[in-house]
Amino acid sequence: MKMKLRKPVLFLLLVTVFAPIVLYTDTLGTYFTSPSSSRTEFIEDLSTFETRHDQRTVQTSGKFVSGETARGKDEERNVQIVPPDARVRQLKDQLIRAKVYLSLSATRSNPHFIRELRLRIKEVLRALGEATKDSDLSRSANEKLKAMEQTLAKGKQIQDDCATIVKKLRAMLHSAEEQLRVHKKQTLYLTHLTAKTLPKGLHCLPLRLSTEYFKLNSSQQHFPHQENLENPKLYHYALFSDNILAAAVVVNSTVSHAKDPSKHVFHIVTDRLNFAAMRMWFLANPPKYATVDVQNVEEFTWLNSSYSPVLKQLNSQSMIDYYFRSRADSDPNVKFRNPKYLSIMNHLRFYLPEIFPKLDKVLFLDDDIVVQKDLGGLWSLDLKGKVIGVVETCGESFHRFDRYLNFSNPLISKNFDPRACGWAFGMNIIDLNQWRRQNITEVYHSWQNRNHERQLWKLGTLPPGLITFWKRTYALDRSWHVLGLGYNPNVSQKDIQRAAVIHYNGNLKPWLEISIPKFRDYWSKFVDYDQAFLRECNINKLGGS
Repeated sequence: MKMKLRKPVLFLLLVTVFAPIVLYTDTLGTYFTSPSSSRTEFIEDLSTFETRHDQRTVQTSGKFVSGETARGKDEERNVQIVPPDARVRQLKDQLIRAKVYLSLSATRSNPHFIRELRLRIKEVLRALGEATKDSDLSRSANEKLKAMEQTLAKGKQIQDDCATIVKKLRAMLHSAEEQLRVHKKQTLYLTHLTAKTLPKGLHCLPLRLSTEYFKLNSSQQHFPHQENLENPKLYHYALFSDNILAAAVVVNSTVSHAKDPSKHVFHIVTDRLNFAAMRMWFLANPPKYATVDVQNVEEFTWLNSSYSPVLKQLNSQSMIDYYFRSRADSDPNVKFRNPKYLSIMNHLRFYLPEIFPKLDKVLFLDDDIVVQKDLGGLWSLDLKGKVIGVVETCGESFHRFDRYLNFSNPLISKNFDPRACGWAFGMNIIDLNQWRRQNITEVYHSWQNRNHERQLWKLGTLPPGLITFWKRTYALDRSWHVLGLGYNPNVSQKDIQRAAVIHYNGNLKPWLEISIPKFRDYWSKFVDYDQAFLRECNINKLGGS
C-alpha cells in the first residue's frame, strides 16, 4: 500500500518542483544563446510580469504580504505598505514616458500612434485632475491607466532604440533642473518681496485705529497703572514693533500664561506713524490685569545721529545709494535689502538702559514670537555676571560666527572664534545693571564706527549683537526659546510643545499667506477675529493644517 502511494507522490513532486526549474533553465539558456530575439522576449516577459504585479499591488487596499524570508531558523513576514498616492505616481510616470515617445522621430513618423497617444494623455490628465492621493482619483482612473499602458507598449515596439530614449531622458532631466533653478530664484525673490509688504487688512487696521484714537478726549488716551512702569520688583518686557496685530499676540499670549498677570508690565515702543493706532488698540483691548505703555520712538530726543553711529550711517549717502539706486554691483543677497534694516526700531535693543533708566532687568521680546508658558522664572535666574541670557544655536541647521562676520578682516579674525556658537535675539533676559557696569552701549558704538563701510558684517542686528555681547552671554536651556517657525517646516512638534517661547524668525510670518500652514494656529489662537476693528478691515484667520 505504501509503495502504491509513494509513486504518485514522487510524480507530483517532479511536476511541481523540477519542471519549473527545467523550464526556467531552458528560458535562460535560450536567452544567452539567442540574444537578438529570445533575450528581448525574456525581458518583455519579465517586464509584463512586473507591470502586472505592480498593478495588482496598487489595487490592493493598503497592505500586502510579500512572503516569508528565512534567516537561519527564524522566519519573518515582510509586510510592505502601499503609499496612499501610488496610483497617482504611476499615472504621472506614464505621462512622462508618453512625452518621451511624442518627441522621438521613430514614433512621430507613425501618425496613428501619435493620435492615440495624445488621446491617452488627455484622458490621463483628466483622470488625474488635482488629485494628490489615490482616494482623490475618479473611478475611471484604473481604466485610463491600463489603456495608457497598452499604448505605451505599442510605442516600445515602434521605438526599441534604448540609447535614443536615454539621450532624450537626459535632455529632459537637464531642462527640468534648469527650470527648477529658475523657479527657486523666483520663489526666493517673491518670498522676500512678500515679507517686505503687509496685507491690505494690516494697512487698514492702523488707519481705522488712528481715526478712533483722535476722537478720544485727552483723559481717555491714558493707560491705567502707570505707577508700575518704573517698579523694579515687577516683570518688565521690552517690545519694539510697528505691527499692531503681532504686538497684540505677544502681549495676549504672555498674559494668558502668566501665573500672576498683575506683575507683568509691557513697554511697547513704535514709530510715529503707528503710535496712535498702537495706543488705541491696547486702550480698546487692555490685557487682563497687566500693565501696558506705548511710546513713540521719535520722542527719544537723546537718540540722534550725533549720539548713535548707526543712525548716522542710516542717513548717509552710501546707505541711500545702497537701497534706492540700481547698481550693477549690488549685493546679490536680497535679504540685506529689506527696509527693516533702515529702521532705528530694529536697533533700539542696543539702547535698553537709556530707555529704561530705573529698571534692573528687562525681558526683550521680538514681535514675531508666541509665549506658551509663564516667563516669571526668567527674572529669578542668576546670570553669573553676564549681561544677556540667550539660547545658543549650535545645531546643524544654524550658523556659527563665520557665517555672520567677515573673518577675512583682521579686526574680526583677531578678536573672535569663527566656530563659536551663534545665538538668537527674540527672547532675551537682560541684566541692565551689568550692562551699565560693563558699558555695553559704548562697546556697540565702537564696533558700529569700525563697520561704517560694512566691511565687518552686512546689515542687521545679530552680527553686532554677537560682537557686542561676546563672552557676555549666559546660555539658557533650549526649551526657553525654539526658533525656525518662519522658515523651517521641520521644526519638531515635541520641541514646540516643550517651548516657553516659539519664534517665527524668517520670512514666513504667521500673519502672511506664505506662512507655514501647520504653524499658523499657535499664533492665530491669540487673535480675536471677532473684534470690531478686525472685522471692519476684513482680517480673517488663515487656514491651518
